[in-house]
Formats: sequence, structure tokens, C-alpha cells
Amino acid sequence: MRLFPILTAIIVVFGLYVAIFQRGWLTDASNTPTEAAAENSAQAATDSDTSTEGEVKVSVIAIASTSRDIESAVVVRGRTEASRRVVVRAETSGQVISEPLQKGQRVAAGDLLCRLDPGTRAANLSKALADLDVARARAPEADARVSEARARLDEALINLNAADKLSEGGFASDTRVANARAAVEAARAGVVAQQSGSSSSSASIQAAEAAVAAAQRELENTEIIAPFDGILETDTAELGSLLQPGADCASIIQLNPIKLVGFLPEIMVDLVDLGSTAKARLTTGDSISGVVTYVADSSDPNTRTFRVEVEADNSTATLREGRTVEIAIAADGRKAHLLPQSALTLDDDGQLGVRIVLEGDRAGFAPVNMVRDTKDGVWVTGLEDEAKVIIVGHHYVTDGVALDVTLQEPGA
Repeated sequence: MRLFPILTAIIVVFGLYVAIFQRGWLTDASNTPTEAAAENSAQAATDSDTSTEGEVKVSVIAIASTSRDIESAVVVRGRTEASRRVVVRAETSGQVISEPLQKGQRVAAGDLLCRLDPGTRAANLSKALADLDVARARAPEADARVSEARARLDEALINLNAADKLSEGGFASDTRVANARAAVEAARAGVVAQQSGSSSSSASIQAAEAAVAAAQRELENTEIIAPFDGILETDTAELGSLLQPGADCASIIQLNPIKLVGFLPEIMVDLVDLGSTAKARLTTGDSISGVVTYVADSSDPNTRTFRVEVEADNSTATLREGRTVEIAIAADGRKAHLLPQSALTLDDDGQLGVRIVLEGDRAGFAPVNMVRDTKDGVWVTGLEDEAKVIIVGHHYVTDGVALDVTLQEPGA
């Protein structure tokens, strides 16, 4: 009665053992010769397809780009600046005795800005002029003394010559000849002394002239004048204030002509030349024209940009300093390609460029230069007139890789 349940249990345990621990044997046994043949046939077909294709192609999207002429102008944003700015300072000390001028007032070159109390400067000038007259009056007397000394020397030379002749004939003693020679030497010493006195007189005249010039300059320094036509940026020194040498009298700026200052990126600085024409547009919509007068040879260490200055006429005084302007500088025209900015990449050496489709649908790299950045993309040079540029998938290919190219219409 109990034999049947025991046999059933043994059969169940054996079945579980085979199902769990001998699964591989069951799988091999279940594969029939027909199925194995089918698998071998499929594998052979796959190997045949791979060998036919030769290599795996990378799918990319490219555009067929054609170069176009871009407008010949370099556009930068900048600001207006005064062409001149100077702080006029006192060169002498004194109390201001002139009424102050208000800032914003226009002045012309030579206009009085500050007048200082002259004090005794006028008297000092008069004394210097008197000393000069005295020195000049003494000059003729010194010249006369030189002439007199030279005449005495001539006379002594004549006497010496006569004494020598008489001595040769035995009519004059040696003592007379010696006295004549001594007289000549004394006359020569007198000439030298009088010439020294004449030179001293000339030096006195020069010193007196220098004193007069210094006194005149000191008196002129009491009137501080505008060095050029401009506008007062500050009030002039207040009436009654004491100015020392180097103290500020006023600050003046010149707005005609006016400077338009911009900052060029590295890729644009070589396109701008001195003397190039430029046109600037203000935020109000008004425009002004000028010429390039300065292009920096060194860049700003912080922004890596190059300063450029344009000089423009502002005789109508419509422009103020510090206005925002958009400057368009004329440059040589060129052909360029308009590409999406995302198409730009770098090669292994860090050179900027794009991935292009070469003959036989192979990937290649072409270095480019970015000319201008616009809302529609970037204008670049360095490509052929016709080029297939990869815009999607270019980060996943290298030189020589086979491509499965899908062309996209430019601007799509």
C-alpha cells in the first residue's frame, strides 16, 4: 500500500534534480539536427554580409555649403571720448583774485582761467630791467679799456723794436733793451686783464637778461590761461583761494574732434588699417563718420582685445563723451561660409576647424578662421568655395572614417 507513494516521490526528486543541475544536458539534447543546421546557415549568412560591407559606416548629417561675399566692414561696439583732457595747474604761488568760471562753459585758447595776485613781481621785473641797463652801460667802458691796453702793447712793441735796432748798432745799452722787453710783457698782461674785465661785463649782461626773463615769466604765471579751445569740466579756482605750484586751477576737455573708441577681437584686428573710413551709429539712430587714427599693437591683458580709435568731426557739438556707439570700419571684402556655431570643433592640436566630407564619403578636418558671429551662425574662411560640412555627428568621427551621409538643406 505504501510502495506507490514512495515511488512517486523518488520520480519527482529525480525530475527536479535533472531540471536544476542538468539543464545544459537537456538543452543540448533538445537541439535537433535541423535546428543546428539552421543556426549554422544564419551565422554563415551574417559572416558573408560583414565581409561584403567591409567596414562599419558612421551616420552623420552634413550641409552643402557655398561661399558667399560678406559685407566689407568690421563692426564693434564702443563709446565716445574727448580728444583732449588736461588739468591746468598753477606754476607759481599766489592768491586768486579773479571770479570763478562755471563748469560746462566753453573757453577758447588764451582765455583767462585764474588770475593770481602779482604782489611784488612787477617791482622785481623793474629792478631786473634796471640792472640790465647798468650792465649794458658798463660794456662800452670795458671795451674802451681793452682798446687802450692793446694800444699800449703796440707802443711797447715799437719801443722794443727800436731798442733792438739801436743795440745792434751800438747806440743803445742792454739795459734799455731789457726795459723795453719788460714794458712789452706788462702791456700784454694789461691786455689780458682788460679782456677778462670785458668778458665779465658780457657775463653780467647775460645774467641781467636771464633775471629779466625770469621776472617776466614769474609775472606771466600769475595769469593762468586755457591751452586750447574746449569745455570746462570743473569750476575754476574760487576767488580768494591760495594756489601753490602744482595746484589745480581747472580741468578742460576738447570734444571737437571727438574720438570713437572700440575694442577689436584678435580675429578682426588685422582687418583694420590706419586711415580706414568708419561710420558710427548712436543709440538715438544718428550717425557720424570719421577715420581710424590708432590701432593698438598690444592687447588688453584682461580682455585680449585691441583698442582702436576713430577721429570724427563734432563741430556741431552734438556728441558728448561717454555715448555708446556701434562702429563699422571699412575693410577688404572676402568670401566666407555661414555655418552653425555648433559645427565648429577642435583637432588634436587644439586648432579651430570643422569636419568635412571628402571624396568617397570619408571624414576629414579643415581649419577655419571665424570672421564674424551673427544670430544666424558664424562666418568662417579657410574652406573651398564648395564644401560638405558635417553639422551632426562630427564629434564622433576622425580623419578617414567611412561615413553614411545625410544631406540637409542649409538653414533647415
